[in-house]
Amino acid sequence: MQVTETLSEGLKREFRVLVPASELDAKVLARLDELKGQIKINGFRPGKVPVAHLRRVYGRAAMAEVIEATVRDANQQIAAGHKLAAEPKVTLPEEEGAIEQLIAGKTDLDYKVAVEIVPPIKLANFKDIKLTRQTAEVTDAEVDEGLGRIAEQNKPFLPKTDGKAATGDRVVISYVGTINGEPFDGGTGDDAPVLIGSGTFIPGFEDQLVGIGAGESRTLKVTFPQHYGAEALAGKDAEFAVTAKSIETPSAVTMDDEFAKSLGMESLAKLREAVKDRITREHSAMSRQKVKRALLDELDKSHKFDPPPTLVEEEFNRVWQSVLQELEQEKKTFADENTTEEKAKAEYGAIAERRVRLGLVLAEIGEKNNITVTDDELNRAVMEHVRQFPGQEQRVYEYYRKNPQAVAGMRAPIFEEKVVDFLLELANVTEQKVSREELYKQDEEAAA
Repeated sequence: MQVTETLSEGLKREFRVLVPASELDAKVLARLDELKGQIKINGFRPGKVPVAHLRRVYGRAAMAEVIEATVRDANQQIAAGHKLAAEPKVTLPEEEGAIEQLIAGKTDLDYKVAVEIVPPIKLANFKDIKLTRQTAEVTDAEVDEGLGRIAEQNKPFLPKTDGKAATGDRVVISYVGTINGEPFDGGTGDDAPVLIGSGTFIPGFEDQLVGIGAGESRTLKVTFPQHYGAEALAGKDAEFAVTAKSIETPSAVTMDDEFAKSLGMESLAKLREAVKDRITREHSAMSRQKVKRALLDELDKSHKFDPPPTLVEEEFNRVWQSVLQELEQEKKTFADENTTEEKAKAEYGAIAERRVRLGLVLAEIGEKNNITVTDDELNRAVMEHVRQFPGQEQRVYEYYRKNPQAVAGMRAPIFEEKVVDFLLELANVTEQKVSREELYKQDEEAAA
């Protein structure tokens, strides 16, 4: 086998692979000799089938195997001298009858291989990186606020027998919706609780229930939003024949041990402690998110190189498809987002390039410092994910057990976090105590 480099341009490399027909023939004969003791052919004793007869029967199949193995070996040889960005692109002879001649053993195997390599990456001195890690103490006011939300979510509703429905009341209704006098799918319901003022129903629906009494019927007129999830209903006028079956009004929650016990906690003190622990974890996660973002920004500044175009294109296509799907789901256009398709492509193209470049830098850091993901770490990640689906744990676990690729997909984020931990240990990180508002400020501004 002869492998000759024919092109070296930027990150692109091309090779010519030439394997003489005689070499292929020798490999075919060796393969047929292996098969001789494995194949049973009528009229011949095991292991005594003449190679010439085997060649007539299995020669083409053996040659196809040999060619496939040879291409694989050549690719490995090429990869051994380069760090490849993607799988080699093999171009076999395309002339009419060329493959037939090759399979028949009448011509050399002469083909091209194109690859794209990862550029050499010179890593920065990570001890020179200066970062600020913002942290926030959990205040009593935050805990009280958290307890208040729990009380609001768990407040009891009692029958309202002496009045009409008002904002904040819960009305249990039956309803039949129509468009142009015709019922539509999903437009009928019974015993449906509607919390007036919650904004969970179509705009205007809840407001028209104010003042209704138990047993009273009304016709509500509403218009489905232009970006409604069900495309057949979006923007259409509808009427709902509604009957209020009962009116319920919220009662106050007494924040005491009994309330805590109703939620499965031992006491109010334990409930407070649980709320504080949850908020502490939220603050820690935000702190980690912000310092990681700052670290990646520093890595981006200190590692400037042209990443492999193929990887950038693949990443851009993934991002772009996600953008288009989101716009379609929300029934929006680029104009609705105050941009154009060209500007959006440029923006997401830059994002894709940054992601690829940082991914290569993190991979290089991990490789140079022997950072790996163990099977135990993967298994723990799977179990943590399974626990996020209460009542469906077995089904989710079985999914991962039967889909090794899904498990393997968890390796990359775990690896990234381990590399980030490694870098944060080396970097010059200064702790800065801030308020809750300051800790979350950047994300809230980004969401605005």
